[in-house]
Amino acid sequence: MRYFLDIAYKGKHYHGWQIQPNAISVQQVLENALSTLLREKIQVTGAGRTDTGVHAKQLIVHFDIETLDDLIAFQHRLNSFLPSDIAINDIKAVQKEAHARFDAVEREYEYLLITQKNPFLSDSAFLLNRTPDFDKMNQAAALLLDHQDFQCFSRSGSDVKTYHCDVRKARWEKRGDAWVFTIAADRFLRNMVRAVVGTLLEVGLGKMDMDQFRQVLLSKDRSKAGASAPAHGLYLVHVNYPENIYLD
Repeated sequence: MRYFLDIAYKGKHYHGWQIQPNAISVQQVLENALSTLLREKIQVTGAGRTDTGVHAKQLIVHFDIETLDDLIAFQHRLNSFLPSDIAINDIKAVQKEAHARFDAVEREYEYLLITQKNPFLSDSAFLLNRTPDFDKMNQAAALLLDHQDFQCFSRSGSDVKTYHCDVRKARWEKRGDAWVFTIAADRFLRNMVRAVVGTLLEVGLGKMDMDQFRQVLLSKDRSKAGASAPAHGLYLVHVNYPENIYLD
């Protein structure tokens, strides 16, 4: 049987999602817990990769095993094998060919920004000691919805077949003490969201005007865009799939 795990984690103590030879990753910790619990070697495939320090409120991964009789009990047992900064939100049986990465139809990220020191958000939001113009940043963000090629926001040297992404949502809004940037698309390039946020901040801080932002989009040149925003403010929050992928 194939199962989807819905997991959440704080990225502070991990070198990203993907297993690496000389650094601890979320994938490694999860696979070790599953293998110990199920008493066989388990490998998981994630919907995507998060970089060092990036968090996830929802990342979907799949793995294969003989039928699990009680999914709720299994979820509780697996959580007991995991550290406090990784949690299993849900587990569901899926079609045998379902794929956590390739079957995802939309991914959504949030970036948290604060403009006043807050000890409770110090490692989970980016502190900016100036207040940018969020109206201007939203004007610039709206341009992303009508654009397709995002090579200008892709990590240099990325090995991808296409830089095209269908961005469906991109907007800043105030939530409590934080400003939150939400962006949703069918796919994202490596480092894309942090590069987008960093460039929008250039607009909000008056370092780049709207015409210059448009030129960045057309340039296909990462060096023309702003610096990447810090990793600890970024969260993967939703990964969506067709409903028929799940078994009753």
